[in-house]
Amino acid sequence: MKLGTPRWWYVKSGAPAPITRALLTPLSWLWAGATRRRIARAKPAIVGAPVICVGNVTMGGAGKTPIVRELLLTLTQRGVAAHGLSRGYGGKLKGPVQVDTARHSAADVGDEPLMLAQDFPMWVATDRVAGARAAARKGAQAIVMDDGHQNPSVRKALSLVVVDGETRNGEWPFGDGRVFPAGPMREPLKVGLSRADAVIVLLPVDMEQPDFDLLVAFGDIPVLVARLEAAAPVPKGPQVGFAGIAKPWKVEKALTAAGCQLVDFAPFPDHGAYSEATLAFLEDRAKVYDAGLVTTEKDWVRLPPAWRDKVTPWPVRARFDDPDALDKLLKSIGL
Repeated sequence: MKLGTPRWWYVKSGAPAPITRALLTPLSWLWAGATRRRIARAKPAIVGAPVICVGNVTMGGAGKTPIVRELLLTLTQRGVAAHGLSRGYGGKLKGPVQVDTARHSAADVGDEPLMLAQDFPMWVATDRVAGARAAARKGAQAIVMDDGHQNPSVRKALSLVVVDGETRNGEWPFGDGRVFPAGPMREPLKVGLSRADAVIVLLPVDMEQPDFDLLVAFGDIPVLVARLEAAAPVPKGPQVGFAGIAKPWKVEKALTAAGCQLVDFAPFPDHGAYSEATLAFLEDRAKVYDAGLVTTEKDWVRLPPAWRDKVTPWPVRARFDDPDALDKLLKSIGL
């Protein structure tokens, strides 16, 4: 059974559940220690093509996948044969395997690789070295790795850390700084940033500028600002929305900000499969309001084929405020 992301993880100070957090803190010490030792002992492998790692320092919800898509698009438009690489979380195939949208399902390769494979060559491999080398043998001139900032097995030409820039209403991307499971961090912030070449702050479309205090937290590391923008209009008329991502409340906010007439919204755990019973419940809710059903592209690819015609996928894209800054980063590694 998958559990949803605790909202209290992302409260900067004075979060609820203090006893729970205190009890979980010793486990967070073990987690952070294991991560530190794994990285310190690793000997990163050269794989035959430059690897751009798009990672984060939190457990999820930062917006890595839209950034991966934008990087793959940018490289492709520059004439670079760019392939994506994912461990395929939620899929059963260990790989290395190139994702085939006509043959594979989200249950095979995971929802994010399946979604990205509609536009770009995508590889799934639990062994990242094997996956990257397979992509290079197939002609990849650059590999964009979705997640993996804490995976030291592959030598990275560029390490980018994506941070959720939503800081309104008391929300803070790092919570009170505690490491999982006492908080959202995969490792302490300073430790994670010490291996980063740049930070990408991903803003919701209705937020003009990143929080100054957030920018200060990154010190001297270069910071690029990107925004989530709608790639298509929201569906017309009343809608029942649903999403199974790390921060489903962000989807609700984004749909509302884009002008969607949301009459109800249902959050689900990240990467979770949708049962027939769950989908029938959502369909019944939509009938109550005489509404349509809308969800994210990532959720839509997890739907059984028979349900896809009943649900509208709402695509979003990441757009960089300063494309020249991204161009400078890519040129620094010869791309």
